[in-house]
Amino acid sequence: MLLELRIENFAIIDKVEIHFDPGLIIFTGETGAGKSILIDAVDTMLGGRADSTFVRSGADRAIIEGVFKIPSSTNGSIQAILEREELLDDENYLTLGREIRLNGPNIARMNGRSVTASLLRKIGSYLIDVHGQSEHLSLLRVNQHIILLDRYAEVGSFFETYRNTYHQLQSVRRELAELRLAEQDAARRIDTLTYQINEIESARLQTGEEAELQAERNRLANAEGIASLVQEALFALDDGSPETPSATDLLGQVSHSLKNLIRLDQSQSALNIQAQAIFDNLVELTNELRLYSEKVEFNPKRLDQVEDRLNLIHNLIRKYGGSIEAVLEYADHARQQLEAINNADERIQNLENEETELLHQLGVQGLALSKKRHQEAEKLESALEAELDDLQMSHTRFKVDFRRRPDPDGIPLDNGEKVAFDQSGIEQVEFLIAPNPGEGFKPLAKIASGGETSRLMLALKNVLVSADNIPTLIFDEIDQGIGGRIGKVVGQKLWEVAKQHQVFCVTHLPQLAAYGAQHFHVEKTIQEGRTITGVQQLDGDQRLYELSQMLGGVSKGTMQSAQEILQAVGKVES
Repeated sequence: MLLELRIENFAIIDKVEIHFDPGLIIFTGETGAGKSILIDAVDTMLGGRADSTFVRSGADRAIIEGVFKIPSSTNGSIQAILEREELLDDENYLTLGREIRLNGPNIARMNGRSVTASLLRKIGSYLIDVHGQSEHLSLLRVNQHIILLDRYAEVGSFFETYRNTYHQLQSVRRELAELRLAEQDAARRIDTLTYQINEIESARLQTGEEAELQAERNRLANAEGIASLVQEALFALDDGSPETPSATDLLGQVSHSLKNLIRLDQSQSALNIQAQAIFDNLVELTNELRLYSEKVEFNPKRLDQVEDRLNLIHNLIRKYGGSIEAVLEYADHARQQLEAINNADERIQNLENEETELLHQLGVQGLALSKKRHQEAEKLESALEAELDDLQMSHTRFKVDFRRRPDPDGIPLDNGEKVAFDQSGIEQVEFLIAPNPGEGFKPLAKIASGGETSRLMLALKNVLVSADNIPTLIFDEIDQGIGGRIGKVVGQKLWEVAKQHQVFCVTHLPQLAAYGAQHFHVEKTIQEGRTITGVQQLDGDQRLYELSQMLGGVSKGTMQSAQEILQAVGKVES
């Protein structure tokens, strides 16, 4: 609900700060005092039109801010939006704001951060519903009618069963559409996949093959240089010449000298062992080099083969992946796709059978949901007409209109007819009224505005109070065209609605105003040559004086009548 409202430099409002309680909140004052300006400010704060003409003369900007306590009924929906937009500061409270600049862009704020006006409107739609002069009328949005009816009818289990089947059908239809689309291009796709698979399989790729071939290519391309270097090493190690003894010969001399040394000094036997180990390693190195030299050959034919193989591998990698492993994985995936295409006919048949069965289930479930709605709609019609009768609209008739649309691809019903459907069911729902006898029913969204509309909204709210999750309701001009007797009835009904909602009401009727839990007087004064609208909360004698004034002027008689009205209201409320 709305806890605080602060307005600065908006129209003829200089600065106003108001704190609100739960229940029915009344605004009274002379015509033109600025009561509707307060409603306009709230509507602007909720993302409504923000024109620079709203800025008070002499100011450069107007500011409207509201602090809300988030109700449990809409807490989940609001929190989901705030979390997605990274705007959640407190799970239970929310601040909305609007800054209208005389020169420059207007600014919408949520919890102190700038947001779009559309996001402000979206959040606002969960918090306040304005009825009367504003266009922010949730009950005049046709797409809301089926939702309100379902809440009133308590169709939860029927709707949940239907919706689950509906989502299953949508999933089946999506897969069918994909398969049918693929089927249209199946021949070309089969040729492409078959070619790709054959190309990869015929290459007989091996993991790690590329690195081995690159090493071999390097050896073949440098065979002459490799052979020359090996021979040089063997010459130095083992061959030698009379002028240049080999390392083996020299190390043999070292070993011979050390053996003689040991005969003279046994303590140096380790040196002989170390020398022998070096000699053995040198012999092993020489043998390995000779074996390697036998493998080194200049083979242009083999080099061409290696080059061709590497080119083939690189071509496949370029076409199908960044490595041999990726190419082999691509081939596996291609085989799976080819198998799926070859088995598509069978899968399509299975899905078509499943689609038929789901459509049949939806038909049964949709009819059950529809039956429940029709039953409860009759109760809603009777209850609403009773409310309208209390509100001096006894000739007004109300009807819940159900419309089904034939569709050859729709849900089959028991009579063989196929009808269109969506996630809400097999029919569209719209509220209709017949405000005057003999004129027939008309769409609720097209009825005349003003007091008649507000009274109809009040009647609907009173009947649908348990179904409506919006916590705060504002009724402007609800008493237009009605007298004190009906005003008393309207006040009592607003008081009933206020048991589950916070309700704001702008009124000229004391019989209605007396039901308020809070009563604010809106007054227009002139200060220093400028018109200013102020708001004052009334209690005790101040309130009694205001009700007396509303009865036609303060006198002993009107004060007595005002007192009697308050006493009568007190008896009703107790």
